[in-house]
Amino acid sequence: MDITAEELATWAVDGVERVLAHVTDLTDDQLVAPLLPTINPLLWEIGHIAWFQELFVLRRACGHEPILPFGDAIYDSGAIPHDTRWRLRLPSREDTIDYVRTVGQRVADVVTDRDTSDVARHFARYTVHHHDTHSEALTYTRQTLGLPLPPLSGLTDATVDFGVADDDWPGDVRLNGGRFLLGGMMGDPFVYDNEKWAHPVDVEPFAMAKVPVTQGEFADFVEDGGYTTPHLWSDNGRWLAETGARHPLYWRRGTDGGWQRRHFDTWVPLEPDHPVHFVSWWEADAFARWAGRRLPTEAEWEFAACSGARHKPTYPWGDELPKPHQAATDWLGKGTVGVGVCASGETQEGVRHLIGNVWEWTATDFYGYPNFERDAYGENSQQFFGERKVLRGGGWATRGRYLRNTMRNYFTHERQDVIAGFRTCAR
Repeated sequence: MDITAEELATWAVDGVERVLAHVTDLTDDQLVAPLLPTINPLLWEIGHIAWFQELFVLRRACGHEPILPFGDAIYDSGAIPHDTRWRLRLPSREDTIDYVRTVGQRVADVVTDRDTSDVARHFARYTVHHHDTHSEALTYTRQTLGLPLPPLSGLTDATVDFGVADDDWPGDVRLNGGRFLLGGMMGDPFVYDNEKWAHPVDVEPFAMAKVPVTQGEFADFVEDGGYTTPHLWSDNGRWLAETGARHPLYWRRGTDGGWQRRHFDTWVPLEPDHPVHFVSWWEADAFARWAGRRLPTEAEWEFAACSGARHKPTYPWGDELPKPHQAATDWLGKGTVGVGVCASGETQEGVRHLIGNVWEWTATDFYGYPNFERDAYGENSQQFFGERKVLRGGGWATRGRYLRNTMRNYFTHERQDVIAGFRTCAR
């Protein structure tokens, strides 16, 4: 999806305000956060986001002098080990917020200047999506720490219209397969290095579930002893033994014996028709084996999202940004939505929720494509090749502008803090 310079400037400011909205209600102590391997100190994280944008757009692409002369020493994630970030002497809360807004506004001003290069505009978009990535990570952080829903601008308690819920979602959709170009096209307005470049793959005919696995379906797996049957797990239960897991991370039994899940700081009854999420790859894979099915490969996933088309649309429905009746993105539902809605976002074959609601684990290990070209930000992908699994599609907290059919996400097998679910395919 291509955008104008004016739209990019709006995105730059919006990206800043969305990041700040995730922390504005927190105390100074909460902005530090406990030292955990899956999160960053929040005060450090928002400063890092601005530093990254300043480095790539203002300094490298436009030749500006640093706004913070000491920024490289405290915000470079590639040089500062994770645990060290809690021991740094950082600018105050007020100074950090001022820095974040100053960088965002200067980038907005730069991209609308007629003399600005295409290179600078490319990196402006790159860094806006870096903001988008971190705003989603801040969502994970708030969930991990049991903090309340953040007061995000533009979101109200009014009901969002995701379309009329229907019951036409159980079962599989049959796809014929064929030769398909997997990955980003050279003519696409924006792709990451791990999407470079489209290359032919042969996809065999397959049957894919119309929607992601629901909480109700996953509860059946739990009740049937899925977490106490090691042979269902591809590591023979090693992850189970190491973690002691007996159900998804944020689940518990209520006083009536039914399942509840924690949504930020609130326990709610399990919604049987919502997709299961906050599950690891191990859990997704074990469920699929228990159900006599399998996880899709990422080639199958992208083939389904693009309906096998050679000229691939940005989204299953076309090139327009997601609307609520097509996909649950952009925090609009403040959580997952039932799989019976968003029918307008189906593929022409009838596969639903490929974009939004929950990221979807695939069976595919994360490697570069055959004609991989590393981005200017070299730490984006290559260092993770061979160590992670590919996820596709995006979640309810993902910005719709960040997503596309070719987008690849990637996390290690054990991560349970990501808004990740999955769908299955017939064997």
